[in-house]
Amino acid sequence: MTDPISDYLTRIRNAIMAKHKIVEIPASNLKKDITRILYDKGYILNYKFENDKLQGKIKIALKYHPESKLPAIKSLERISRPGLRQYVDKKKVPRVLNGMGIAILSTSKGVMTDKEARVQNIGGEVLCYVY
Repeated sequence: MTDPISDYLTRIRNAIMAKHKIVEIPASNLKKDITRILYDKGYILNYKFENDKLQGKIKIALKYHPESKLPAIKSLERISRPGLRQYVDKKKVPRVLNGMGIAILSTSKGVMTDKEARVQNIGGEVLCYVY
């Protein structure tokens, strides 16, 4: 696998399309950080990190509206990829849907949202958009 972040986003996207309640993904530190951000911003219901002898797993409980059964995540879009990395300066940190969505950035101070990067006045690699 050449792009584990794209695989992570695709597994979540496929689970949402199939109306699954839980999705299981191979773990890495970057994926754990992205999962924490999704939980903190209310896009997923819960998560759990499980360690086994090899890589470990992330179990994510997906969030749906109780009446209409619509998912909380409408779109997961990979921006920076191995063939074309997308870096932004501190002045050009993107806004997703005029602030309604989030952009997840990998910066020198860790993985964070676009709003946090603007507050800390730093740029970085734009990993994905979530809304």
